[in-house]
Amino acid sequence: MDFSKNAKYADAKILIVDDEKGNIRILKRMLNSVGYGNVTSTSDGQTVSEIYQNDPPDLILLDIKMPHFSGFDVMHSLKAIEKNNYLPILVLTAQYDQSTKLKALEAGAKDFVHKPFEISEILARIENILEVRLLHNSIRDENRTLEEMVQDRTAELQKSRMEVIHRLGRAAEFRDNETGMHVIRMSKFCERMALASGMTKPEAKLILHASPMHDIGKIGIPDQILLKPGPLTTEEWAVMKTHPEIGALLLSGSDSDVIQMAEVIAYCHHEHWQGSGYPRGLKGEEIPLIGRIVTLCDIFDALTSDRPYKKAWTVMAAVEEIKKLRGTVLDPHLVDLFLELLPDFMGIALQFLDNDDDLTRFHPTLTPSAIPLQASM
Repeated sequence: MDFSKNAKYADAKILIVDDEKGNIRILKRMLNSVGYGNVTSTSDGQTVSEIYQNDPPDLILLDIKMPHFSGFDVMHSLKAIEKNNYLPILVLTAQYDQSTKLKALEAGAKDFVHKPFEISEILARIENILEVRLLHNSIRDENRTLEEMVQDRTAELQKSRMEVIHRLGRAAEFRDNETGMHVIRMSKFCERMALASGMTKPEAKLILHASPMHDIGKIGIPDQILLKPGPLTTEEWAVMKTHPEIGALLLSGSDSDVIQMAEVIAYCHHEHWQGSGYPRGLKGEEIPLIGRIVTLCDIFDALTSDRPYKKAWTVMAAVEEIKKLRGTVLDPHLVDLFLELLPDFMGIALQFLDNDDDLTRFHPTLTPSAIPLQASM
């Protein structure tokens, strides 16, 4: 059989759906004779959805009048799969009435061929639908590629943005801590405690990125005060206590969720549970949870780190001090969580040591059971 026409889209995938196997044979012979070599068929309309999901055809030649599962049922099932896509359906029907055509168009049909069909007409309509379908696929693939490129670029920009934030936090820390690892450990501690305290993963990720900025206000503190090896005078301490306000001012006015959280943290990470902190003397749950978390994590890491004015404490000594601060400086519930999370904290500390000498302070076998709670708790 030769229909004297070569298929323009010979590689296109065509699916014939007709309950009459004789019609399927005729259509296949016709399509094969003009060069369409990727033609499949089914006489059961209920199988079309599965076929489409496994290997979407570029064209469906669909009979309307089929028992049990009509062409309309097929189109409705396909629309549930391809809600926002182009359904390449060419309806084959012996019905000429306007209501059937309208119903088919509303169901998803793109064109009609009336039975018995004229060969040159059906081939032309097949080619037209394939042209639109393949153009649609090309645009869809290009859009997908562009979307992936945008996502990659967005991820790259986000990574760069987070790196700038972390480096800015470390820049402040470098002024009184040569390695700057404090902000990395402390931010990891904060993320772990945020999750344990009931914050969502996105919220915990925000505190991971925002907490390194907690001491950014130190940029505004003179070196002779910040780096003083001995105790501060009353006047010097008054200057030191301005760094939360300086930090909040530096971070204010941003549209970024991370910077907004960092502003809150910078402003309130020296507030105390009983109201004796600064700069505002907030008390209890007046202090935002993120501030209370950073306060505890900052204290633990500061105690176990070398500073110009002191040597690092042992973990045991630091834990004892934190327990003493329970209910006064620190949120009691967070202290209890801290004791449960101590092995995790030490694991984090071991990953981000200031130097190899610190290994002895974070013994991996230390557990909360080795640290008795005070009777006053």
